[in-house]
Amino acid sequence: MTHALVLNCTLKPSPAASSSELLAQQVLDALAAYDVSGEIVRVVDFDVKPGVEADMGEGDEWPGIREKVLVADILVFATPTWMGNMSSVAQRTLERLDAELSETDAEGRPILAGKVAVAAVVGNEDGAHAITAALYQGLGDVGFTIPSQGGVYWNGEAMHTTDYNDLPETPDKVPGTTQTVARHAAHLAKLLAAQPYPAPKNG
Repeated sequence: MTHALVLNCTLKPSPAASSSELLAQQVLDALAAYDVSGEIVRVVDFDVKPGVEADMGEGDEWPGIREKVLVADILVFATPTWMGNMSSVAQRTLERLDAELSETDAEGRPILAGKVAVAAVVGNEDGAHAITAALYQGLGDVGFTIPSQGGVYWNGEAMHTTDYNDLPETPDKVPGTTQTVARHAAHLAKLLAAQPYPAPKNG
C-alpha cells in the first residue's frame, strides 16, 4: 500500500490546534480514497537540531523523522505563513533534508528519487505562492518529484486574524484543489513505484 507522511511545520507544539495540520489532514483524507495510508509528524514536538547532516549528534531527534521520510512514498510538506514566508520550522526541515543530496540507493540513484512531494500552506496573510515555489525548488533539489498541481493553500483576508481552523466550514475552492493534489500525487507515486527513474550509467 502506498504511504504518505505529513511533516507539519507549525510553530505550535501539540496539543495546540494547528491550521497547517487541519489542511494536511484533509490532504490525507483525500489520499485515502486512492488506497494511500498516512501519518502526521508535528516537527516542533521534536528536538530537531540545526544543521545539514542526517544526524547532528546527541539529542538530535531528526534521525527518527528521517526514517519515516525514507519509508514514505508521498511527502506532504505543510507550513503556515509568517511574515510572508514559510515557518522557521519548515526552513530547518528543508535544511535537514539537504543531507540527502549525497545519499544514493544501491543503483546510484538519489535516495529520495521516486518519492513524491506536495505542499500545503495556510496563513492569514499573503505568501502562499512564494512559499510553494520555494518548497518545490528545495524538495525537487533533494530528489522528490512534484506532481502537476501539487499544492493546496488557503490565505485569509489581509490584515485580519482569522485562522483556517477557525472557519465555520472549508472554503469552496479548497476541497477541489485538495482532491486534485491527492489524485495526482497518488497516481504519480504508483507510476514511480512501478517504473523507477533509470540508474546512472557507469563511466
